[in-house]
Amino acid sequence: MTNHDEAAGCSGIGDGPSHHGGETTAYNSHGPSGPLGEPQITLRTPAELADALPYLLGYRPEDSIVLVALHDRERQGRFGGRARLGIPDHADDWPSAAQQLAHGLVAGSERRGARPESMVAYVVQEPSSGETGRDVMERLRPLAQSLRTACGSLDVPVVEALCVSDGRYWSYCCPSPGCCPPEGRPMGLPGTSVLAAAATYAGIQVRGSLKEFRTRLSPCETEAALGQQAALDTASRALVPRILDGDTREDVTEDTLALAERVMARLGEEPPVSGAATADLRDDELLAHDEAAALILGLQDRTTRDRAAEWMEGAEAAVALRLWRALARRCVGPYGEHAAAPLTLAGWVAWSTGDELEAREAFAMALGADPDYLFARLLHQACNEGLDPETVRRCLRTERAGRSSKEAAAPDGTDTPAVGSPRDTAGERLEGREPSTPQPGPAHRHRGMRPASGGRPSRRAPRALDARRRRLADTPPGAGPHRDGPPQPADGAKNRYRIHRGSRRRTGEGAT
Repeated sequence: MTNHDEAAGCSGIGDGPSHHGGETTAYNSHGPSGPLGEPQITLRTPAELADALPYLLGYRPEDSIVLVALHDRERQGRFGGRARLGIPDHADDWPSAAQQLAHGLVAGSERRGARPESMVAYVVQEPSSGETGRDVMERLRPLAQSLRTACGSLDVPVVEALCVSDGRYWSYCCPSPGCCPPEGRPMGLPGTSVLAAAATYAGIQVRGSLKEFRTRLSPCETEAALGQQAALDTASRALVPRILDGDTREDVTEDTLALAERVMARLGEEPPVSGAATADLRDDELLAHDEAAALILGLQDRTTRDRAAEWMEGAEAAVALRLWRALARRCVGPYGEHAAAPLTLAGWVAWSTGDELEAREAFAMALGADPDYLFARLLHQACNEGLDPETVRRCLRTERAGRSSKEAAAPDGTDTPAVGSPRDTAGERLEGREPSTPQPGPAHRHRGMRPASGGRPSRRAPRALDARRRRLADTPPGAGPHRDGPPQPADGAKNRYRIHRGSRRRTGEGAT
């Protein structure tokens, strides 16, 4: 579920009669100045309410259920929070989806101190093969009724329920065929309504469709995907054992971050181009398969990911966002779960720089790739609840400044914290994990790992790496995509990889 908390300006609905036949229902909305200013726009018909949907969300929804909260009836109302959910494929799931959406929006509004007084509901879907818009409207009628029932059970009535399909709209609340004919009414031309003019004046943009939005973050499905998968196979054989090994894990972190900085510098040198698709294609051409694979695998380590999240402000945030998008597009084939890390980083940078729309979608996609990815879940919840990202930014700035001061104090670049001193990252604090504590032993040993005599590592590997490790260890030489078999370590550490595999059990912690 994606919540939208008044990100596209404040609008509202008036107290006009709830029926349509023979009377005019006035939908009054406040302009971009907000609910404290004078009413600037009046939406008088369901057509204008249907036209308002893209401006309320910031994009054109597809295959979506949308609820919009309404507040302040005595002041002729205003739109509040919005919540969107994809339409489930099976009608049996519609009542639970409606209940989830209604409960989530009401609960979220209450946390912000403003319980909705009523709702406007939308169902949006294009016809499939052989269908008409009217067929879609009739097929989705039980879904609209489920939304009305779910909201009513929370004492928040639905004052209007609309279906938008095939360039037309229908009202499920209108009993008069003279007002709302069975064949529906055509939508106005995009951008021609009073609300569209006001939104343009206020600088509010509709940023394409939801499909276009998600394409920028979805794995590519071209012939190049085969080459990328092969590069990921090669990188996993080389990097997964090193990440799982406490003596080399920190080296992988430094290598990954250094490579990311080089790629970001390369992206930043290119002049801007117009069009999201063109820009993404250019970025894909600047990122080699082996580079993308090394970065994707390296970011599966939580410490590496948390340090990469520090690229969140200014000029470096813009190129970091481009890199995270490109990496998410490279998580092809069986590596789809690995996309949780770059998607979460993309969402974090977008949220940090004020783009809550892309942030919510990126977090939702990260949870789709890995529902147990705690970092994405917490950031998604914080973004949906309208929290200020400055709290997380402050933690990351402190982390970065502290590391810089330590590096300055050690001219050779060796980071040697005092034994027993806490060294936690902002990600660990956000996720509620115990701070890592250095142990006696070589200065290069990765923090959070026990010394060699202490047995297995103290922190469980991320789930994507854990699964990749098992596949590598269980695949015999010459079989599957790993034709060369698992990597063969030097003689002195010949059995170390198997020891890790035998001693590390899956726990109930969940991967983050």
